[in-house]
Amino acid sequence: MKILVVFCHPVRESFGRAVLDRCLADLRQAGHELLVKDLYAEGFEPALSAEERRTYEDPGADRHALAEQVAALQAAQGLLLIYPTWWYGMPAMLKGWFDRVWLPGVAFDLDDKRGISTHALTSVKRLMVVTTYGAPRWFIRVWMGDPGRKVVLRGLRPLLARGCRASWSALYAMDQATPEQRGRFLDQVSRKLALFAG
Repeated sequence: MKILVVFCHPVRESFGRAVLDRCLADLRQAGHELLVKDLYAEGFEPALSAEERRTYEDPGADRHALAEQVAALQAAQGLLLIYPTWWYGMPAMLKGWFDRVWLPGVAFDLDDKRGISTHALTSVKRLMVVTTYGAPRWFIRVWMGDPGRKVVLRGLRPLLARGCRASWSALYAMDQATPEQRGRFLDQVSRKLALFAG
């Protein structure tokens, strides 16, 4: 399977990097073809420019600056997102990747009545998120309603293939997690990854 791995964390020695390393090792060992986008390492520019906004709805607009990102997304059969959850959502860098890359004509289409058609990324049949939260599970899931999870599973998933299988792995209370808890989480991610890419 051709899998696009999008990693978003600014700190090289972060636990997020350990998650990325484990996922890449597992996927390579299973023989998958990987397209890896490390947004911070690549210096991805997350801010939508004024010109990009003006031409946002024009599929014929000059988008050469994003051609590589768009091509990777459209070629993918699986999408793996690895990032920390900050302020109840994805980092600004990753949000900017969605703003600039998941364009009309790429991830969805607009009809004449300004309706949105879903399932434009029909080759993406698997979606997996691995994220961490500083807060405990009860606070994120019960008190806050886990808005970041809703954005991905309710907002983005419908743009992928019909019946796209999705998986969500989260380490809650990351700031208090022991090395043993982090190790168990990595093992859990490996098990879910085998199902995701199987």
